[in-house]
Amino acid sequence: MAKQRRKRVVALGDLHCGHRVGLTPPEYQWHAPNTTKHAWQKYGDIQREAWNWYAAKIKELRPVDLLLVSGDCVDGRGERSGGVELVTTDRDEQADMAVACLAPWKAKQIVMVRGTPYHAGNYESWEDPVADKLGAKIGNHEWVTVKVGKNEVTFDLKHHIGGSQIPHGRATAIKRDALWNSIWAEAGLQPRGDWILRGHVHYYGSTSHYVGQRKVTAMTLPALQGMGSRYGALRMSGLVDFGLISWDITAEGTRCRDHIHLIKSQKAQALQA
Repeated sequence: MAKQRRKRVVALGDLHCGHRVGLTPPEYQWHAPNTTKHAWQKYGDIQREAWNWYAAKIKELRPVDLLLVSGDCVDGRGERSGGVELVTTDRDEQADMAVACLAPWKAKQIVMVRGTPYHAGNYESWEDPVADKLGAKIGNHEWVTVKVGKNEVTFDLKHHIGGSQIPHGRATAIKRDALWNSIWAEAGLQPRGDWILRGHVHYYGSTSHYVGQRKVTAMTLPALQGMGSRYGALRMSGLVDFGLISWDITAEGTRCRDHIHLIKSQKAQALQA
């Protein structure tokens, strides 16, 4: 049997299934009358545009050897907004939505990490049944090594990372985690990561440095939730990046591609006076 010459890895996260602008499979999407006057129409348009782009990416990137999921697959009960931002408050149904989003990748291996307790559960983990139905490995902090020939690439995956409201400060927290990985690895307590991946902040950023001859890249992943939450509108200033990341790993090296989509349906409009 011929050895596999290429392995494809996809990393994604922050689906927030159940939220009105979370990643929403077609059977759960809102269908309001064809008018821009009702808020449901706009959120339904966002749901459809986001899903159509995502489904097209699945077809483009398959077959996938490893799918990395960085948490916040479900949105939770929405206590802070009284549940009014949710497509469904039933977390079993939210988990089913997440399975419907992730299963179509048909990845040979799926590795997941748990998201923020506010979304995934303070006293339980609603992402565990998602992993169970997908046959995935789930933990709080995971490392996966992909090997093709003599090329070995280790991914360090975790959900939470500190955020920044200033553009030039967004790299600080992820560079900190890359340094901590080096310190833990030097102590012999963690695998040494080549790609440090974090979710949570809903913006994409990447920074690289060399340790001798070894290149380390630290990255905050884009989200698969669009703009349209009360928390984001009231409290946050920065851009939200919608998308996912892929890698092609061969014996000769590693190629990383970012897949970022601007959801036109979420564009704000100025009032006319």
